[in-house]
Amino acid sequence: MASDNRESTQWTIYGERLVDENPFIRLSIASVGLPDGTKFEQYVMRMRRTATTVVVDDQDRVLLMWRHRFIVDRWVWELPGGYVDQAEDPASAAAREVEEETGWRPIQKPEFVMTFQPMIGNADSPQDLYFAKGAVEIGRPDINETERVAWVPLEKAVGMIRSGEIAGAGSVIGILHALAMRHDFG
Repeated sequence: MASDNRESTQWTIYGERLVDENPFIRLSIASVGLPDGTKFEQYVMRMRRTATTVVVDDQDRVLLMWRHRFIVDRWVWELPGGYVDQAEDPASAAAREVEEETGWRPIQKPEFVMTFQPMIGNADSPQDLYFAKGAVEIGRPDINETERVAWVPLEKAVGMIRSGEIAGAGSVIGILHALAMRHDFG
């Protein structure tokens, strides 16, 4: 049975020292203590805010991009998204990333859905999810962003999550959110 005193399980932070830092990430090592007195060090990543957009058309298809992710050395399908520039409105960043990465422009300003933390035990990496209904093609995607772009039926995209073709947390959350909206769950 859980204790009513939630603070009894809070870790103590004795200090944090910087390992490396650039405009995208701050890596440090924190000295921490557990409630039972155990002390240890843990790497901590603090990353810039990102904005990801799930764009759905009037045929219940989601806009996806096929790209290689060198860190995991895999080709995956993803929703468009990227870093929010300093002093940039996150919704504007969401729309900008859709254009740069896919060559499509959302018809209306993307609507904020939620902020999530994909690795909350190791990283402070705020990721904003946006939703856009419809888009118009304005050109080609940036050559450095994606191999190809496709409108994929929402149900098929859910199957692509199951098969591992879609693996990124933002893409999984965005597609499942669009599915929930379609079924009027949320």
